[in-house]
Amino acid sequence: MAPYRSGGLASRMLPNLLLALFAAFVVSELATLVTTLYLHRTLSHRALALSPGVTAACRVLTWITTGIRPRQWVAVHRKHHAYTDVEGDPHSPVLLGVPAVQFGNVALYRRVAKDEQVVTRYARDLPPDAWDRVFFDHALFGLAIGIAILCLLFGLWLGLLAAAVHTVVYLMMSAAINALGHAYGYQSNPNTAHNLRWLAWLTVGEGLHNNHHAAPTSARFSFEAGEIDPGWWVVRLLQRTGRAVVRHDGPVLKVAS
Repeated sequence: MAPYRSGGLASRMLPNLLLALFAAFVVSELATLVTTLYLHRTLSHRALALSPGVTAACRVLTWITTGIRPRQWVAVHRKHHAYTDVEGDPHSPVLLGVPAVQFGNVALYRRVAKDEQVVTRYARDLPPDAWDRVFFDHALFGLAIGIAILCLLFGLWLGLLAAAVHTVVYLMMSAAINALGHAYGYQSNPNTAHNLRWLAWLTVGEGLHNNHHAAPTSARFSFEAGEIDPGWWVVRLLQRTGRAVVRHDGPVLKVAS
């Protein structure tokens, strides 16, 4: 009888494990891209308009990768801009502290998102349609589909692991925008947000938060040499292929702060 070799099983599983973890990161980046492109730049600030096909794809991807209801996200974000770092801001690290926002961002978001008065006031231009009522308002159903896809690709346990890693990575990156983006980095414009170039790489441009608060209706977040906004690259690609119309990408004038 051949001797049992525990290393054989591990060596066979390692590539699949690494592939599942890589897939989790890719899904997180895809979810972040859809968040900035659709929820943030398109719906919240109307900086651009997407074609029906791209809009449909974004709605489905938002549903299965995040479970977010767009009008709730928009309402919370618009309230953040209305009360940035003052009483009424849903997630200000200036008021609550960086750790509270970084690790409690989900709870802070849900508290405001579940307030129907806030949603009605700040997202009145996004009434639910038939697709929302049948599909997109049912977050758990969408997330279940996303998890099922990962399990079909990698098997039950690796699929669940990939889903868990994706969840943590996406939530931590989203929280970092709200927490670190209002506490650390440089400020090119006179507002309380900050720019973090390394965070911009990870969050498809969202880390250039000071720039965004200076020109919230701009579809482009990068305005200085060395600033990277991958989300803007995607917008430009969609624009050049006739799948997006940019309404505003005006530069931010640098003002000493």
